[in-house]
Amino acid sequence: MNKYIYLLFFLLSSSIISFPQENNFYDPQKVFDLLFDNQPGTLYRSGSGQPGPGYWQNHADYKIDARLNEIDNSIEGKEEITYTNNSPDNLSFVWLQLEQNSLKDNSKSALTSPPQSPDRNFRGGFNIKSISIELEEVNYNAVYLISDTRLQIRLPKDLKAKTGKLIIKIDYSFKIPPQGYARCGYMDTKNGIVYELAQWYPRMEVYDDIKGWNSLPFLGAGEFYLEYGDFDYNINVPLNMIVVGSGELVNSKEVLNSKVLKRLDAARQSDKTVIIKDSNEIKNIISKQRQTWHFKMKNTRDVSWAASAAFIWDAAKVNLPEGRKALAMSVYPIEYSGDSAWSRSTEYLKRSIEIYSKNWYEYPYPVAVNVCGPVGGMEYPGIIFCSYRAKRKDMWMVTTHEIGHNWFPMIVGSNERENTWMDEGFNTFINIYSTDEFNNGEYAPKRDHEYAPNGGNPAREIVEFLVSPHSLPIMTYADAIPGPYVHQLEYYKTALGLVMLRENVLGHDRFDYAFRTYIKRWSYKHPSPIDFFRTINDAAGENLNWFWKEWFVKDWKLDQAVKDVKYVDNDSSKGALITIENKNQMVMPVTIEIKEKNGHTGRVNLPVEIWERSGEWSFKYNSTGIIDSVIIDPDRVLPDIDSSNNVWTPGNN
Repeated sequence: MNKYIYLLFFLLSSSIISFPQENNFYDPQKVFDLLFDNQPGTLYRSGSGQPGPGYWQNHADYKIDARLNEIDNSIEGKEEITYTNNSPDNLSFVWLQLEQNSLKDNSKSALTSPPQSPDRNFRGGFNIKSISIELEEVNYNAVYLISDTRLQIRLPKDLKAKTGKLIIKIDYSFKIPPQGYARCGYMDTKNGIVYELAQWYPRMEVYDDIKGWNSLPFLGAGEFYLEYGDFDYNINVPLNMIVVGSGELVNSKEVLNSKVLKRLDAARQSDKTVIIKDSNEIKNIISKQRQTWHFKMKNTRDVSWAASAAFIWDAAKVNLPEGRKALAMSVYPIEYSGDSAWSRSTEYLKRSIEIYSKNWYEYPYPVAVNVCGPVGGMEYPGIIFCSYRAKRKDMWMVTTHEIGHNWFPMIVGSNERENTWMDEGFNTFINIYSTDEFNNGEYAPKRDHEYAPNGGNPAREIVEFLVSPHSLPIMTYADAIPGPYVHQLEYYKTALGLVMLRENVLGHDRFDYAFRTYIKRWSYKHPSPIDFFRTINDAAGENLNWFWKEWFVKDWKLDQAVKDVKYVDNDSSKGALITIENKNQMVMPVTIEIKEKNGHTGRVNLPVEIWERSGEWSFKYNSTGIIDSVIIDPDRVLPDIDSSNNVWTPGNN
């Protein structure tokens, strides 16, 4: 991917002449739209894109005790949620998420899934045994209603605005779905079952200043939107199982022997991967004895965990920019070990975290875990689930992508159920640069096969999708996008847009500063798309509303063209007047390469503002001889839908 920096309005010492003309396919008033994002800021969200002086968000702390039943592959749980209402509103009811209910027969997810969907072969869901609440120090049996993947508790009196507290106690159970259904599951290996548990407890919905309760159902594609809080959770499993989870294991001396503890201490000091438990120590013996693993995690939006008797376990130190250390760990069955597969997992995890911490924002958690299991790729705070099938480059790609989600949306807590692009696309963007950097580009460049097969040009390969009837605006509900096109739209089109801003519009320094500012402003908060747009405009010092509208809100196409070349007084030594066109509704800055027959080559960089008045622009180029060719977008870094008009030569005039 070309990485030259756009030079603002640099014309190789030439002067500019404008010839505004009509263009049948381009309307500058649509793209340079003064009515786009012209609403004033509020007390809660500033017009500059940062949280306002009155910004608030609610808070949810969890205490959970869960028991894994390996006989029938089920979970029994008890949780206590302390929910704090920091909003200016009194709340007469609260909403919780029950994502496991997407696997019920009559769920909206089941009814809207294609007939061939594997999820249709398993039916599960939460069994809610009891719910009680404590409000203003009075206990009540909860009055509640379950509606698909949502649970509403109707309160006996209002939960008061500004620090009112509600305690919710829930006793529940559910069957674990097999082989990675519903973003969690279990699978058999030769030394025991691997369990990956996510969406494993009822969770608070978000109540925010934009929509109030965000209670969209979980259909499958749209992911999660969660409040931040502190977690204290216990996992009870058979004695022979290893458990890894989000956050920090706080009773390690109770569940681990001295040999394992010593190896963990060694790993905390080692940049090389240290084996914590090797294949010779795996004992696939079903034990009636059990033990409880105790984890804590602060200021997080979720926690997940995994357990198995089959795990090989290794770890290494993570070096963070401000001097703090973290621990990267991997667990995997022996049949998926090896240097071409999971034995390099911890190396990949460690370096990804170090790169993202250096480039964008320091990793905040004490531990990061990569779990080999049935889930193809899924992310949670401090822990990721990656496919047991992953090898070589695919192993790197899935690891760096899933751990990258700890920045988007685990640190920057956007609404995934509505705005998938704000986590998948942003994460894909940072993956591009981590892949360039890792091991001097061992697996670079990052390419997504849908757009760039065999190492092709991603900006041009995506054109086929952009001009297809299936193309949609990026800002489309995830569940409304046909499955085969989710990746093209939310992941790679979004990432390509950020690459173009960094490489072709703002340059590295301005973009990176603005992007870091966005992360810093909205870490552990709930940004909206407008907050992102406004922050980048604000910190980069550039009105990019034209780009936000055309690339994210609309589904417009780019078609830049070289229209004509004429010499001043018909004398090539006096210079040339070059006319270019913007033939479709999308605009971008312009780079033009001019080659002369005498061997001289020059470049002209024009800002996007040339398109504010018209779809044509003419400028004088100080040629010294006959021009052999004029090429617009010579490095092919823009998604131009018609490359046939990008080159002018004397013969095609």
